[in-house]
Amino acid sequence: MGYISHMHRIDDMDRRILDQLQRDGTLSVDALSERVHLSRNACWRRVKQLEERGLIRDRVAILDAEAAGCGLSVFVFVRAASHDPDWLNAFRGAVAAFPEIVGVYRTSGDLDYVLRARVSDVKAYDRLYQRLIARVPLADVSASFVMEEIKETTAIPLTELGRVATV
Repeated sequence: MGYISHMHRIDDMDRRILDQLQRDGTLSVDALSERVHLSRNACWRRVKQLEERGLIRDRVAILDAEAAGCGLSVFVFVRAASHDPDWLNAFRGAVAAFPEIVGVYRTSGDLDYVLRARVSDVKAYDRLYQRLIARVPLADVSASFVMEEIKETTAIPLTELGRVATV
């Protein structure tokens, strides 16, 4: 079975609520209930349950990176210098300390980690790189600069949410 237990099935109404909140987290309960065609109180109860169950983790404002002075998106590919717990703790501390690093992913394959950074320009990336390698030893680092963002979203696909996995 997946993440959701039998007691907490996700139905089509929950999916509609989550879909609307992913589009606009600032919706009032009144506006949300109108969009999903549910009474205000029932809608409020469902949202609270979704929050308590951890499906709704946060509600945030998504900024325009260019307008915020961080128009360059960079993918940084890292090979670890070591695979011991001390190195991993140092790496985690280092990447957590840099606000420019907006995503860190441990991956399978030839690379150990992929980082996503938001900076103003290539010089700002170089400063980030210099600070990072000063904090933690890395075996290899390379970067790709995003030339065009074709698609970027924070929305999670809801088509499989609540479905029971078959064994």
